[in-house]
Amino acid sequence: MKTRLLRLKEVCTDTGLSRTHIYRLMAEGEFPKQIGISKRAVAWDERAVQAWINERLSSSVKAKEVAK
Repeated sequence: MKTRLLRLKEVCTDTGLSRTHIYRLMAEGEFPKQIGISKRAVAWDERAVQAWINERLSSSVKAKEVAK
């Protein structure tokens, strides 16, 4: 399986989060760290971002089940 790298714009689109919020979550250790792909460019591993999204979805579903 190929590893696809996402640039910030794609990460924002996929997660629905702003640039500022993504970097804040990264600083708190709550979001996957970016990977340096050149001296001035970074990207995120698509699998890590998708795993983060899936974990959030799973947590949301569990919270709704407990509330019932």
